[in-house]
Amino acid sequence: MTKGHNASQWAQRLLRDGYCIIPGLLPVSDIAELESELDGQFEQTPFCDGDFYGYRTKRLGRLLRRSQIAEKLVLEPVILALAKEILGSACDQIQLNVAQAIEIHPGEIEQFPHCDQDMWAGVKGQHEYLLNVMWPITPFTDRNGATRIYPGTHKLEIQSIEELGSPVIAESDPGSAICFLGSTVHGAGANRSQAVRRAVVIGYSLGWLKPYENLWLAYPPEIAKTFAPELAALTGYVQHRPNLGNYEGQCPSVVLRDDVPCSPGATDALRPDQAAAVREFARSQRAAG
Repeated sequence: MTKGHNASQWAQRLLRDGYCIIPGLLPVSDIAELESELDGQFEQTPFCDGDFYGYRTKRLGRLLRRSQIAEKLVLEPVILALAKEILGSACDQIQLNVAQAIEIHPGEIEQFPHCDQDMWAGVKGQHEYLLNVMWPITPFTDRNGATRIYPGTHKLEIQSIEELGSPVIAESDPGSAICFLGSTVHGAGANRSQAVRRAVVIGYSLGWLKPYENLWLAYPPEIAKTFAPELAALTGYVQHRPNLGNYEGQCPSVVLRDDVPCSPGATDALRPDQAAAVREFARSQRAAG
């Protein structure tokens, strides 16, 4: 784990306030390399189309295919530990929800305040669905559109934006990690400066949810084969027990092998408590027969 950072302490802040800002989590040189990798791709990308995404904003998905340094952000040890601590009580595996680069241009208006967990229709309030991490590429300031976060809204039922109080302006430098829950109201600020505001957002969600990015299209097997096993699992090549997301009854990581079997044969993938119950039931059935 990154020296000087304790994931449990940051988790406490997240659960208390709905957000936290971890300073100096990655070297500035890593962020500079990331920006260099994305420069030309931002230039080739058209502006978004829509009042939510913004007409003066550019977004690049499939970040792990666009940048070699992006893997460092996705697998950063403190962040992964934090995501597992926040989400692990409600799922067997966490997954990558999004890996996206964002460029907000001068003249962009403030984004509609929202909760990212609203993309899922499940009952809210019983557990967290999502942890987002915003990594500034350029310094975040009030003037250039730093993310606005509404503390404490993860504990409230907000029916209208008129109910929101004053936001925290997440001013921070490259290398810092702005973390917020999927239940926390937030939104990008208006860019009133003369320069673009760049960032990367990495999101982690419960492994049994449909993710924001279609992971198997973003990272098909020929791409995922090049990933480390932990990264491949985060991008969808793992079963979520019991038996969810399987391929021919097997863990989908089987398709990353050089010798993919035509008919691999279904194999149980159960949680320990389920395996014990099923095993005992099967034993009693065999004994009775």
